[in-house]
Amino acid sequence: MNTGRTPRLTVIGTGYLGATHAVCMASLGFEVLGVDVDAGKIGKLASGQVPFFEPGLPELLAKTLETGRLRFTTSYAEAAEFGDVHFICVGTPQMPGSDACDISYVDAAVTALAPHLTRRALVVGKSTVPVGTAARLTHVVRELAPAGEEVELAWNPEFLREGYAVDDTLRPDRLVFGVASDRARDTLAAAFAPIIEAGTPVVTTDLATAELVKVAANSFLATKISYINAMAEVCEATGADVRDLATALAYDDRIGGRFLQPGLGFGGGCLPKDIRAFAHRAEEIGVGQAVSFLREVDAINRRRRSRTVDLVRELLGGRLDGRRIACLGAAFKPNSDDIRDAPALDVARTMHGLGAYVRVYDPAALDNARRAYPELRYGESAMDVARDADVVVLLTEWAEFRQIDPHAMAEVTAHRRIVDGRHALDAEAWRAAGWEYRALGRS
Repeated sequence: MNTGRTPRLTVIGTGYLGATHAVCMASLGFEVLGVDVDAGKIGKLASGQVPFFEPGLPELLAKTLETGRLRFTTSYAEAAEFGDVHFICVGTPQMPGSDACDISYVDAAVTALAPHLTRRALVVGKSTVPVGTAARLTHVVRELAPAGEEVELAWNPEFLREGYAVDDTLRPDRLVFGVASDRARDTLAAAFAPIIEAGTPVVTTDLATAELVKVAANSFLATKISYINAMAEVCEATGADVRDLATALAYDDRIGGRFLQPGLGFGGGCLPKDIRAFAHRAEEIGVGQAVSFLREVDAINRRRRSRTVDLVRELLGGRLDGRRIACLGAAFKPNSDDIRDAPALDVARTMHGLGAYVRVYDPAALDNARRAYPELRYGESAMDVARDADVVVLLTEWAEFRQIDPHAMAEVTAHRRIVDGRHALDAEAWRAAGWEYRALGRS
């Protein structure tokens, strides 16, 4: 271990999680080496380019590169020589054809690094993995590392929100340290010293609990979102208003209003695949019944997409074929260019498949959408895609969409019909401007 008080850090995997972690830790004063097998990605980062959309990160990258504390490499040997603490930040996607988590990238990173570890070091997993992974990798590391038991493994789950990742890294609401020794705990504390000194709570626990924290948190959040969307289904059947229902529930301190937002549901690279992988892993270890409700949480979320298409169809008199539809949004959430499992694009593709003439606009995710779904048509602004539209559909709640003047948009559309898939618009203002306004769970 480095004889100084401040450990040197490596971050293995420079995707969304890894690049953000590397930049932010360097900004706190640590010497950081980012590692990736993708030379193109490393080259971009080293030249100051962030290969994804995240507010505030490009500016912070430029500043940290100027300090000389942040560098990037493709060499695991260089990483092992440089670092005292090695953060594993690679992706854990859903396996094709299965709900299981694909941990091959985590395994590959650990097995590539470990043979170069010739002195005391701490390998720290941040990736979201099935419970039991850390215990298995502990044995792998010690078998492959020349330093043997001088190399320990810990788990430190991430809780980043896309669009707020810099703030969530520098000012997290908690740190979770999954460790097997006091030495590992103390090393992690040194690696997060500035954040801990700022008053961030630390939960120190065992490896298995640390692995579970992330999936448990995401499962709870997904359940809350799907609950209010289940209530929206009930409201649609009874003529009740889900927005008023959510407002009333939010006043209850036991429930609270955060994420009690009805609408199109969740997407992205975390919540959908994490709850599926959690349920799959629970079944593998014999406790599937305990989290069987997550299957229905997922099903409720999926139904919101088809129900949104139904709303559009109802507005158009029962048929989509040949009708012009403007889709506002492609990213799974605002302030992001992430289109993984994006409800917006799922709805757009479904309507396209049913014969509609669909045009899509998003402030940040257009390039990603074009690459992934070239069959769709795209525009350069909200007004552009709305021109001559028979119906406008709000699918991602970007601030610029919330601020659209309904009178101005009415001047370019063929008909004043709008489906608010995110309950983001002022319904009364749009109706006052002559629009036929519809939203899930509202009459």
